[in-house]
Amino acid sequence: MVRAVVVGSGPNGLAGAVTLARAGLEVTVLEAADRPGGGARSVEATVPGALHDECSGFHPLAVGSACYRDLDLEGAGLRWAWPQVQYAHPLDGGRGAAAWRSAERTASALGPDAAAYRRLLGGTAHRFGAVSEEFLQPLLHLPRHPVALARFGVPALLPATTLARRWHTDEARALWAGAAAHAFRPLDRPATSGIGLALGASAHHTGWPVAIGGSEAITAALLTRLAEAGGRVETGVRVTDLAQCEADVVLLDTSPRAAAEIAGDLMPPRVRRAYRRYRHGPGAFQVALAVEGGVPWAHEPSRRAGTVHVGGSLEQVADAEAQAWRGRMPERPFVLAGQQYLADPARSAGDVHPVDTYAHVPAGYDGDATEAILAQLERFAPGLRERVVAMTPRSTRTIAADNPNYVGGDIVTGANTVRQLVFRPRVTLAPYAAGVPGVYLCSAATPPGAGAHGMCGWLAARAALRDLG
Repeated sequence: MVRAVVVGSGPNGLAGAVTLARAGLEVTVLEAADRPGGGARSVEATVPGALHDECSGFHPLAVGSACYRDLDLEGAGLRWAWPQVQYAHPLDGGRGAAAWRSAERTASALGPDAAAYRRLLGGTAHRFGAVSEEFLQPLLHLPRHPVALARFGVPALLPATTLARRWHTDEARALWAGAAAHAFRPLDRPATSGIGLALGASAHHTGWPVAIGGSEAITAALLTRLAEAGGRVETGVRVTDLAQCEADVVLLDTSPRAAAEIAGDLMPPRVRRAYRRYRHGPGAFQVALAVEGGVPWAHEPSRRAGTVHVGGSLEQVADAEAQAWRGRMPERPFVLAGQQYLADPARSAGDVHPVDTYAHVPAGYDGDATEAILAQLERFAPGLRERVVAMTPRSTRTIAADNPNYVGGDIVTGANTVRQLVFRPRVTLAPYAAGVPGVYLCSAATPPGAGAHGMCGWLAARAALRDLG
């Protein structure tokens, strides 16, 4: 029997493992941590009974991914739930904007910007099934939906600040900035509109759901499918050399630099150089909060939003992102607040609710951003501090130690530069091949990138199976 070893048990590693096991390979997953899951783990981080997601909390690209449909994770017990408001963006003075599942409802609240929002985001949402099929794979491919891809791709190539000129109200521009800031790049750089369009349109197509029971439910469903196919997981095993694998196929759910270290001299010099040059982006500083009664947002729709983008106006968000990219800690950082309990109430401990927050900070930032995060939240939710009963911070260093793929706290596993959006992890038409026969990279450093959608592992495993014939 052909033997396969998968190094790393995040959603990509497990998706690749299940795909190989279902094809008849003998599969072992080796995980350095004491429990599997990578970026899809959940924990009682603050008070007993309050369940927090360690990293990925909302899954707009996972709920409809081809990988999870193929593996039928819902048949393995995975269930989704949606908040009333998919995401919101508060502004000073109790103003703000909100993205509902309905593009029409979202647009109608934007006054003079309604028509422009309806044309761009509503139109993209209408075509989102075809568009997402194209970008949830290597960008260099023969498209099945060329017209839909072109209509998405032309505005997607623009800087987010340029595309924002379509709107004139502070509310519409801020709502756009919050979605685009998920790129972890200065918003005046080319192609930062792509992530904003994808995430903004997904809110109206699939929504931004949570996994019932925490993001670890995605891991649990993948582990169920792996066990059914005869695969197994060994935790507490850190792989530092390919000699530890002894397999015909090896999938590396690791950073490119870690892959180069594991492969050593077996990896061709040109591939090793490319992996070592792979660029990581800014980091994240997390604070898990236990909030009695929930966050008292002055902007009422934010109280019903699963995700709240906290950063103020478009100009303020753009300034914070530019500073973090240049290595300076912003005084007012861009903060994301996850209120998953609104969709999945069982995550709360009575009237004490888990709120997952993180700020975009410089790569490897070694300071404490807790106060900066709390100040931003208090700015738009006066009285928050009085409701916080417990909190647990996680620095960029802690995040990287818990998951070595997140180099310097980079939770999206790679800078979203134009070059790396098109060619990641290196310039090649075979992005999963690691240059060593039978060895493949399958982490979020490969196409289509970050997200708990499993697509990187699924596509890498399919590439391996094609090579095996």
